[in-house]
Amino acid sequence: MTNFDELLRNNARFAATDVKDHQPAIPFVPNQQTYILTCIDPRVDPAQLFGLDLGDAIVARTVGGRVTPAVLRDLAWISYLHEVKTPDAEWFDLAIVHHTDCGSGLFADDRLRRDFAARGGFDEAELAGLAVLDPAATVAADVRKVLSYPHVSPRIRVTGLAYDLKTGVAEVIASPR
Repeated sequence: MTNFDELLRNNARFAATDVKDHQPAIPFVPNQQTYILTCIDPRVDPAQLFGLDLGDAIVARTVGGRVTPAVLRDLAWISYLHEVKTPDAEWFDLAIVHHTDCGSGLFADDRLRRDFAARGGFDEAELAGLAVLDPAATVAADVRKVLSYPHVSPRIRVTGLAYDLKTGVAEVIASPR
């Protein structure tokens, strides 16, 4: 038995109820007009941090909550879709959230990073750039990366937040443009 088996049992119980039939329709455009990028760390749950319900936000998670080429491509795609499918809708806010005590900080360990890079054929310099040791500094850098990417609409409001695991406070580091 695996953990996933338990999730499938939970899903079967959910599917057998009528809860799903009584949920409001979830729109193509998020209810809160929000896109949140944060870390894969299970201690950082955007729904809990920001009081979100299903359909309120687009949520993407990467190691460290870092803006990667895949994230930029996704934002470019969503910008394009917004322009052609919902041109009259309000533009959304992008919140990039980095946090304290992030496991991505282990990319700063030379030996761990070097051995992992060798094992998987990854670029060691790229991996080093993923480390979140100072969330305020890295989130500000990622906000700049999004703002300078030519395929992301300048109409998206980008905010960078540093989340403190101990206090539960998300502090605005970089304000919307």
